[in-house]
Amino acid sequence: MTVPRDGEDTNLDGERAIHINERLSIPLDEVEFTASRSSGPGGQHVNKVASRVTLQFDVGASPTLDDEQKSRIRRRLATRINREGILKLHVQLHRSQSANRRVAQERFAAILEEALRRRRPRKRTRPTKASRERRLNTKRRRSEVKRTRSGSGHED
Repeated sequence: MTVPRDGEDTNLDGERAIHINERLSIPLDEVEFTASRSSGPGGQHVNKVASRVTLQFDVGASPTLDDEQKSRIRRRLATRINREGILKLHVQLHRSQSANRRVAQERFAAILEEALRRRRPRKRTRPTKASRERRLNTKRRRSEVKRTRSGSGHED
């Protein structure tokens, strides 16, 4: 294990990668971080510090992901990926850039983990006899209410 230099990112295990799940870690050199000024209140501090962090990850160009993983990410995160195939995350929760960078890495890992998780196929079931009866009884009661509303009209 190498010791990181000042300003160098490491994950919680001290590696230069973002741990996604037990089989996948994305090396930090595949992820680009940029800093900009954060919006919102903050007094004089907000005008001189670039604490907002943007994490960018090019899904298509990643050598770490196989084709199936790339297509699954593109499909499940379609609303978060731009036309160029880049996944972007913006974080401006904290006043410090390093804290926002840490949060961005955690969110990135959580988003990718969820996108790559295999869903169990739904097992089709049939409604029970009791549930069918309840549904039909509810429909009969509703029909009765509507039938009694219309009818003889208003009596004065």
